[in-house]
Amino acid sequence: MSSNAQLKRRLGLFELTTTGVGIIVGAGIYVIIGRAAGMAGGAIWVSFLIGALAATFTGLSYAELSSMYPKAGASYEYSRRAFGVRAGFITGWFIIFATLIASAAVAIGFAGYLTSFVDTPIVPIAIGLVLVSGALLIFGVKEAVWVGVIFTLLEVGGLVIVIAFSAPHLGEGAYLEIPKGLLDVFRAATLLFFAYTGFEQLATLSEEAKNPSRTMPLAILGAIVITTVLYVLVGFSSVSVLGWQELNASDAPLSDVVEVAANASVARVIGYIALFATANTALFMLLTGSRMLYGMSVGGSLPQVLSRILKVRATPWVATLVAVGITIIFILPGDIETVAQMTNFATIGAFVMVNAALIRLRFKKPNHSRGFRVPLSVGGIPATAVLGILFSLAMFASMDWQILGYGVLIVGLGLALPWIMEWLKVVKSIAALEEERRAEEAAE
Repeated sequence: MSSNAQLKRRLGLFELTTTGVGIIVGAGIYVIIGRAAGMAGGAIWVSFLIGALAATFTGLSYAELSSMYPKAGASYEYSRRAFGVRAGFITGWFIIFATLIASAAVAIGFAGYLTSFVDTPIVPIAIGLVLVSGALLIFGVKEAVWVGVIFTLLEVGGLVIVIAFSAPHLGEGAYLEIPKGLLDVFRAATLLFFAYTGFEQLATLSEEAKNPSRTMPLAILGAIVITTVLYVLVGFSSVSVLGWQELNASDAPLSDVVEVAANASVARVIGYIALFATANTALFMLLTGSRMLYGMSVGGSLPQVLSRILKVRATPWVATLVAVGITIIFILPGDIETVAQMTNFATIGAFVMVNAALIRLRFKKPNHSRGFRVPLSVGGIPATAVLGILFSLAMFASMDWQILGYGVLIVGLGLALPWIMEWLKVVKSIAALEEERRAEEAAE
């Protein structure tokens, strides 16, 4: 166990892209499509396309920034370079909060799915999943990612099953039926946007990627493209078989689609796949959350103990254990629906900061080496980053006031934590960190 050991570059383009697809797909699409159909009607495929476009705006920013600064801190590193230590901490805090709360929610979802097959208690099963995932991550990142790759192939296989069995019904749906107007098609796109999130977490694997300046942008954009194709085809297929009213009324919409298109036995397979999907999402959330903790520790914004590496396995064991511990704390209540909704606020907050960081760094570091450069700039400003900010602000406007109020508390805690840790002498002073940042910039 060493604080001087480093992460090893063991992940290639296939592993990274598959990890991105696994994080993005998750289990949400197996449920969320029903709610979105109730808003968009038969035009749900349009909502999927709009959500994909919005994800691409921010995904492009992550692609360029990850090619500039291939660090485990990812979002934290980008904001720190653009706006300073405090802004970097807030952005990293957003991602850590969103990732680990989501990990807890998904683990509870896994236990809930399992109870439909076996009579088991939810909280102990959810904790057990997190502990097993943490042990696998400490054992080795390549091994953990390959388990995730296998689970991802099963997830994608479930969507392919839906598409394949629905194929004979294509052309039977009311694909342009919009029951509540165009505004609700956009509202559905806002909801479906969260079915695309996860690409931002992929960037935290930059220090373990081979040739990250090239592979990370390709993996991020490739994952968005693959999931977009799958989601749009699933949207068409679902409306073709059931219709939007039945989708909206269903608690397991994709299982119901397959039951009508094929039979109950095949529908049960979708239920089993959803079980693997939740387990996979929990594993990847812990992976990316632990890397963010590690990256912020290396940057000096979190205690140095979090940057300790298990020398033989080249894994950040302390950061992983802390990520597991935090996740378990949020699992214990057993019902975290309101808190889980706060992850949306944190995720969107991070997206605003990262898009703004790209704009800032275009002027601050115009000559910095970039393995990928976002196209469509106007006056040096990347238009997609501006659109990413605008779409994020629109999603803020659509959130409940209660969630926005909790979001303010998240921001306030994030602002206070650096001072508290500095006072406790567990991190460097903000002034010292800023001085180090300036020295790094002068050396570039």
